[in-house]
This record gives sequence, structure tokens and C-alpha cells, in this order.
Amino acid sequence: MDLTGSRCVRLSDAATMPVLGFGTYAPADVPKSKAREATQVAIDVGFRHIDAAYVYQNEEEVGEAMRVKMADGTVRREDLFYTTKLWCTFLQPELVQTCLRRSLKKLRLDYVDLFLIHLPFALKPGEDLLPTDASGKVILEPVDLCQTWEALESCKDAGLTRSIGVSNFNRRQLEMILSKPGLKYKPVCNQVECHPYLNQQKLLDFCKARDIVLVAYSALGSHREPKWVAQDSPCLLEEPVLTAIAKNHGRSPAQVALRYQLQRGVVVLAKSFSEKRIKENFQVFDFELTPEDMKAIDSLNRNFRYFRMDPAMDHPNYPFADEY
Repeated sequence: MDLTGSRCVRLSDAATMPVLGFGTYAPADVPKSKAREATQVAIDVGFRHIDAAYVYQNEEEVGEAMRVKMADGTVRREDLFYTTKLWCTFLQPELVQTCLRRSLKKLRLDYVDLFLIHLPFALKPGEDLLPTDASGKVILEPVDLCQTWEALESCKDAGLTRSIGVSNFNRRQLEMILSKPGLKYKPVCNQVECHPYLNQQKLLDFCKARDIVLVAYSALGSHREPKWVAQDSPCLLEEPVLTAIAKNHGRSPAQVALRYQLQRGVVVLAKSFSEKRIKENFQVFDFELTPEDMKAIDSLNRNFRYFRMDPAMDHPNYPFADEY
């Protein structure tokens, strides 16, 4: 992976993706305007890879930020790599393009650079992002992932997205797509939770062998959100091994966690709505972790997930029951 030149990785479809991306997800209690402000700061700092999703419900604001920076001459559309994701209520093949077109309308863009299946399980179609029954249980739906994938291929053929990929897929689900009869385009990437407590080494090795880029989300850990993340989850950035390595390099634990992924050949997403931290998170190209540093961080792996997605554990496509 090129960390000194273009700072991009070449995807299997010949497109290029910046190896460091800016994540735009925010909890519901954060004003949507913060996404606009933070995205503008990120672009000014140097981020050119913007990661978002339909379910984040802030694509209007993120799109506005991109247009402002294009209008003032900071970037051109072709300088930006924008990712959005197909939410679980749109996995039925006939709904796939509907979801993407809704995102494009909010963004006021003609195309996105990357369109991902957000999760491999389906929820009941409708306007509710997390549909529940009378007892409050999430309503799961059966889905044929191969048919969903064919609908993504059609989106690419229609010019609505330049590349297509998946997110939160395990090895078995990736193999299902790769071995699909009549496969036209294979996934260019698999975006998964990945950090020193969950380094995904086996999945990374599998993806590398098949020319699929692994993209890391929650690379800096995660806030304790009641809906998704357990309140007793450990704080990654307070991990003593990371803080000691950071001190040795005169860096922050967050910079070390990001650099760790880059040196492993992983594209990494950094999420923050703080101007100071956004600037800090981009400063990961001018130092290098030693082999001893990398080994020490590798040793932190405990296969711990911040996002277990417990409401979907009963779905046959629940991705985290397998080893990797």
C-alpha cells in the first residue's frame, strides 16, 4: 500500500481509493449540522475519502459540505471518493436502486464512488430504519444476497456508482458472492469493524488473497451507545500499550491506531467531529511504527466487538457467529 506517494490503493476494478477516510456517522443526539461542519473541515485538512451511509440520515448535510468545497475551488468532484451504503430495509433486489437514488438526491450528486451492502441481513422493507413488531423485536426478513449483489451490479452498469462492495460480511458470505454463477463484478472491498482489540487478521489474509481491500471502521474504538454498544466496553484509546507507543513517537494513541492499520495494508476510517482531532487524525503519514510496535499492538487482539448487532442474532445471515 502506497503511504508516501498518492496515498491511494488500487481496487480490483482499477479505481483508486484513498487509504485514509473520514467517517461521518454520528449518534442521533448530535445535530445534523455537525456533519456538514466536520466534513468541510476534513476536506480542508486533506481528507479526500468520505464514508457515509443512507442510514446515517445526514447525507444532505455531507453533500452540502462537499458542494461548498467544490464551489470554493478546494476540490473537484473527481478529487473526492464518496462511499454510501445500502440499508437493510432495501436488500430486496427491486429496492436496491431506490436506496441509491435517494442518497444521490440528498447528496445532489450524479454518482457515488462506492456503494456497499451495509449488512448481510435484511429487515422488513418500509420507511422505518429499524422496523419492530408489537413486542419491540426487530423484524427480520429472508434475503438472497446473490440477487442483491446482482442489483448492485446493475447500479454500476447504470453509472450510479463507480465501484461496488460489501460491509460486515464474513468469509462464508464473501465466498457466496465470489462463487456466484455469472458473477460480473466482484466486491472491491469489505468494510468491517477493525482495531487492535479486533484485528481481523484471518479475514484480512482471506481478502488480500482475493484482491479485496479490507476497510476498517471503529478503528479508534467506539462511544458507548445504548442501542449498539455495551456500556462496559473498554476504551481503546486508553489502552496502556497504545499510550506507551504513542509517547515514544510523540504522537496520540489515535494516530498510532490509525497508522497501525495503514502499515497492515488496511484502508482506515477516522471519525471525529472535533476540528482539533480531525486535523490530528490526518497526520499519520509522516511517522512509522517499528516492527516491535506492530507486534505489541498485534498482541492486543482479543476478538472484542463494539458492534455485535444483537437484534439480528436470529437471522441466518447474521455475520458474527462464524470465526471470521
